[in-house]
Amino acid sequence: MSTKVEKRILVNVPVSTAYNQWTQFEEFPHFMGGVKSVKQLSDDRLEWVAEIAGVRRQWTATILEQVPDRRVAWAATEGATNAGAVEFEDVGGGQTSLQLTLEYEPEGFVEKVGDQLHVVDRQAEADLKKFKEFIEAEGYASGAWRGSVSDGAAVGNPGVEDAAASRGDSGKAGFSGKMAAAAGVAAAAGAAAAMSAGPNKDEARDVTAPDAVPAQPVTVTPIPAEPVSTGMAADASGGSLADLGDDRIGHAFDQTNGLVDTEGESDETAEGEQYSAGERREEDNRPGGLPPVGGGLGQH
Repeated sequence: MSTKVEKRILVNVPVSTAYNQWTQFEEFPHFMGGVKSVKQLSDDRLEWVAEIAGVRRQWTATILEQVPDRRVAWAATEGATNAGAVEFEDVGGGQTSLQLTLEYEPEGFVEKVGDQLHVVDRQAEADLKKFKEFIEAEGYASGAWRGSVSDGAAVGNPGVEDAAASRGDSGKAGFSGKMAAAAGVAAAAGAAAAMSAGPNKDEARDVTAPDAVPAQPVTVTPIPAEPVSTGMAADASGGSLADLGDDRIGHAFDQTNGLVDTEGESDETAEGEQYSAGERREEDNRPGGLPPVGGGLGQH
């Protein structure tokens, strides 16, 4: 299925200036973003390479009609299938109306998607604006070819039927490097998405598990724990402090500063504990005993 593009633009230069510049086909890449190269093989044959939205296409076109200051019509004979015409009209006041008619057949998935997004339509409009900016800035044509092709034999606006010889011959240039890379990324992303989606719920999934690697035995050597002093003076058996030997608890844990008898001299009552402490003080004050440090015990 073919697509037709029609664009019109008003150029502020005389018709002869606009026409003469248009006949300089090989200069199109200087001011048309979609055209990469044009090679004029003869007065009526052109070889084109264009890139639109990253898709490169090549074709050879034959000029079917060319009338100075009026029109140029063409149709592809090989490569990308397209045909069209450019008409020039003097509207007075040094202005020219330029009408572009283009019909083409998109090839492949990428071009068909681009066709739905009107990529070629927008590119054609942008290129005509660039032509207008170029010729108006210069004010004169960089060259001219005033010859005629099929003068007097009007062909109207050629369509893809006039480019039938090119059908079945996909444009030779293919993808640009950037587009190929993007297509590769898209394909990889699509494959990844398909893999992550997994099989349909109604489909059996045959998954072969890899051979298991036998586990190696692991020897664990226990590390003896270091004894930890908790500062607790209570015996697990529930005995009193007097029942604990010096190897179980030392005097450093005696928080009474000697007021509590830990040597078993009391009857484990409060009165007995205080009495035993008093006896020890008397023992310390007897001749030959050591006086308490800093004076009498209990002084502040």
